Amino acid sequence: MSVSWVTVLGATGSIGVNTLDVIARHPERYALFALTGHSRIDVLENQCLTHRPRYAVVASDEQALALQARLLNAGCPTAVLVGAESLEQVASAEDVDVVMAAIVGAAGLRPTLAAVRAGKRVLLANKEALVMSGALFMQAVKDSGAVLLPIDSEHNAIFQCLPVDYARGMASVGVRRILLTASGGPFRDMSVEDLKTVTPKQACAHPNWSMGQKISVDSASMMNKGLELIEASWLFNVRPAQIEVVIHPQSVVHSLVDYIDGSVIAQLGNPDMRTPIAHALAWPERLDSGVSPLDLLSVARLDFRPPDPKMFPCLRLAREAAESGGTSCAVLNAANEVAVEAFLTGRIGFTDIPVIIEHTLDCMASESVQDLDHILLTDRHARKHANDWLSRHF
Repeated sequence: MSVSWVTVLGATGSIGVNTLDVIARHPERYALFALTGHSRIDVLENQCLTHRPRYAVVASDEQALALQARLLNAGCPTAVLVGAESLEQVASAEDVDVVMAAIVGAAGLRPTLAAVRAGKRVLLANKEALVMSGALFMQAVKDSGAVLLPIDSEHNAIFQCLPVDYARGMASVGVRRILLTASGGPFRDMSVEDLKTVTPKQACAHPNWSMGQKISVDSASMMNKGLELIEASWLFNVRPAQIEVVIHPQSVVHSLVDYIDGSVIAQLGNPDMRTPIAHALAWPERLDSGVSPLDLLSVARLDFRPPDPKMFPCLRLAREAAESGGTSCAVLNAANEVAVEAFLTGRIGFTDIPVIIEHTLDCMASESVQDLDHILLTDRHARKHANDWLSRHF
């Protein structure tokens, strides 16, 4: 078996760390071409020393000079590159077989699209790529022959529950709807009134998953599930109305597919991201991920309930943006990133997040998507609208 060369975009985040854990278990199958990091340079340095990729990519010249000097002093052969263009280069390089796209937010769009256009096996953990540019992104997959495999536990579960020929259309393969499960986050049992005083620390204390701050806040607001709804509609070519969100506090059933014959197929497992990572790395084979077997007897019960729209207005906003189409989803994503950052830095309260998003959506009419530059321009305008509103009101 030949070795597959892997680039990990966003290596220092939780998905990147878990990807390196899985890869390290199978040195006969995988080698690291490049690792990238934005701010956690000490973590990236340790990853380079441990895994010895050909390249590391950082955001600034200052970071690059310092990291390169330390790696040389340690006898590590990794060459350090810098900037957005370097991200695209290591994602699309000829030697690369697999790209883990795990940069959080809009910053991950260009390098992920570069990997797709180069026809790579793309392990998609950056949901914003599809949220912002779904039609363009999926057309690029089709044109290039790239293999796109979802890493979000829910989308990976759906992928595993669908027949191999699902691309023929959901009606053709007998699918009635997709049930997208959600943990409900740390505030699922609170009242709307209690949400007004929650802190960033509380929002980031997810009961089931270990994730970065931004994704944790999105989970608490259920915007994460809204973005996943948009992503699922593009990945599996289904209408938003065919996707139902269900709160499942145990995070054991990762999603389900409902068929017209009455069958409902689910994928279950412990809440550990190494499972979908290992699945996508080896697909259509299976390999050991290091995840403990699921013990259903210790889980004992599985609960399901609908989300409360008053508690989670972000979910409504995401569904409306998905149904509106065009640039609405890019506006939604940009405004959410601005609002979450403002919450994490203490400028606004948790319940102000959907207010800012809805205001931005109301201010910017949806337009037909023209090209990538149009999407990125929309993203910048939406961020400006959201920041201007923040400056006036907080």
